[in-house]
Order: sequence, then C-alpha cells, then structure tokens
Amino acid sequence: MKSRLHQVFTRPHRSDEPALAPGAPVFLIVGLGNPGREYRLTRHNIGFMCLDHLADRQDIIFSRVESRALVAKTAYQSNRLVLAKPQTYMNLSGQAVSSLARFYKVPLEHLLVAYDDVDLPLGTLRLRSGGGSAGQKGMQSIIERLGSQDFPRLRLGIGRPPGRMDAASYVLQEFHPGEVDLLAATLERAVDAILTFVTEDLVTAMNRYNGTMEIDN
Repeated sequence: MKSRLHQVFTRPHRSDEPALAPGAPVFLIVGLGNPGREYRLTRHNIGFMCLDHLADRQDIIFSRVESRALVAKTAYQSNRLVLAKPQTYMNLSGQAVSSLARFYKVPLEHLLVAYDDVDLPLGTLRLRSGGGSAGQKGMQSIIERLGSQDFPRLRLGIGRPPGRMDAASYVLQEFHPGEVDLLAATLERAVDAILTFVTEDLVTAMNRYNGTMEIDN
C-alpha cells in the first residue's frame, strides 16, 4: 500500500500542453531539488514539489528537457509561464537557471525561485525581492551564475532538524506522516502566491501570503 506521502505527491501524467501566448510577458518559475527517485519526497525537494503542484494546477506536465532542466510551459492570463526543475543536483542549479533565463530573455524581476529553508517552520512562506543565499547551496549557485542576487525568491519552511541531527542529513529525509496535510496545504498556498506574483505583483503576493499557516488536528 502506498504511503500517504506518495498518494499526495503522485500526480497523473497528461500529454497536452496549452499553446503559449505570442508576445506575452515571460515568467521563469524555478523549483529547486535533486533529481532521482530516492530524493523525490525529501525535504530538500520541496521546491520540486511546489512546481509539481503548480504544473498540476495548470494541467500540464514536465514533458521536455532544456538547459539541463525539466521544463513545462503554459499560458496564464496573458502571461507566458516557463516552469523549470534543474536536473544538475542542487549545488549546480545555477547552470540551468542562468541558461534558461538567457534563452527566454527573462528579466530578473520575472524570475522566481522556490526552495527549502530549514530556518523556517513547515507551513511558512517567505517571498522576498532579493538577498543572499543564507547558505542554501542551490541559491548560491544561481546568484553566482546570474551575477546578481536581485531576483524574487520563495522560501518554503521545512523546519529545523531535531536534537543534534546534522542539517545536511535532515534535508534528505522524507516528511513525517503527521506533516503531510500541512505540507499539502502549504504547497497549495505557495502556488497561489506564485500566480499572484505573476498576475499582480510581488508586493501584493508578499502581503497576502507571507506568514505561517497551521492545520487543525
């Protein structure tokens, strides 16, 4: 029997891909994680999970590989969305992101990167307009390859490691069964935040979605 975690994050594949609106503004939405089945449901891959939920909401799939990233494309309210999950492993994410940003001629203000943050509790979203990597290796790679830290990002809380557990080991663990409902609700809220960023603006998305949510048991 599949675990509750697998049930929540196993999505059906769809073969259709909506046409892109010609001449529309382009937004590059990136989720960070590690490729491979062994990492699929780990805390470090919450960025990938976020992009999977966004693709599911838009009824599209990651059907192609471009610039060492799995890519899905769609049109959304007169905007062109390019969703990307780098396949370079976390620490080299900047290779894929910088290449895609150049290819699609995406201005930095239209790039948004979603990734895990151990300093925020699960259920917390933090949108920011820029800043450093705070030690997150994937973000550090992106900043270095872009030559700038002035691009929007969405930090997804995964909580601190228990006791004296090393953070590097903690992020490679799967979420506990008791966390799955809060995780699913957080990812849905994250998708709402991303789409608000695209259709309205970053400040509106920050004011509406930054914060911590809870699930009643």
